[in-house]
Amino acid sequence: MTKTGIARDFTKKRFWAKFSTQTLACVGFFAVIAGLTDVLFPNVVPKIGLPLAIVTIVVSLGYGLYRSWPRPVMQSYNSPNTEIHVIEGDLFDQEGNTVIGMADTFDTEIPNIIDENGIQAQLLTRIYHNDLRALDGALASALNTHTIDHRFKPEDGKPGKQDAYPVGTVVTISPAIRRLFFCLAYTEMNKLNEARGTVDGVWRSLNNLWDEVRTKGNGGPISIAVIGGGQARISQYLPAQDSIRFIALSYMFASRKEKVASRLNIVATRSVVKNLDMLEIQAFLKSLRPS
Repeated sequence: MTKTGIARDFTKKRFWAKFSTQTLACVGFFAVIAGLTDVLFPNVVPKIGLPLAIVTIVVSLGYGLYRSWPRPVMQSYNSPNTEIHVIEGDLFDQEGNTVIGMADTFDTEIPNIIDENGIQAQLLTRIYHNDLRALDGALASALNTHTIDHRFKPEDGKPGKQDAYPVGTVVTISPAIRRLFFCLAYTEMNKLNEARGTVDGVWRSLNNLWDEVRTKGNGGPISIAVIGGGQARISQYLPAQDSIRFIALSYMFASRKEKVASRLNIVATRSVVKNLDMLEIQAFLKSLRPS
């Protein structure tokens, strides 16, 4: 977590609530010790009253700060044996395999169809080095085993790809040694090349994703961006904070059925992180442990 992120957490009510609770708990501990000492040794406590008060205040504040100090957001689980990390950073810099969100047409052309600043565009520019033919070839090969949901008609005038697959379709491509990219269609593309998603569609897509990761990911770490914003156009009912909880919840449900991966990294850009309550997210991840 960056210094900026830590400073931001200091402004959250959850931090101050936890700080107050832990500080008062420490004060209570000293009060109990002082009370017992006064009963057993009546003349001792009055003689050290002022030093004891100072020590109590200093130690209690230090203890409260230590227990509530913002830390990197992560949670380990024993059943199943996995971890979830929420990371501020670059999706493509993470260790292991990567999820790439796409539309049901698996369009790849930038910038007229696909946002040149999005994750999907970075797959083309950074991983395939702008070799559009190679990326399209890999996707077409992987899609051979999937059934087309519908095909756009010539009168629709849709630029780009014409075949649309069911929402939730996942294909795996491997342009790099020992690294897989799970291309997940969680939005629908219309004839104007506007991608739109629904919360239900995202949930179904994530369920299919974890099945694919479990089958082909060999248990390695998997990284996914915060989904729902950008061209998906569902951020109004699935804001980033809820999106992270949504991803984590679906991952844990799938993992309890059968282990998916050793670690899930939910990666957020700096512009997204600045609006997140990381302490609340940490509390949510902790709540996902089996009771």
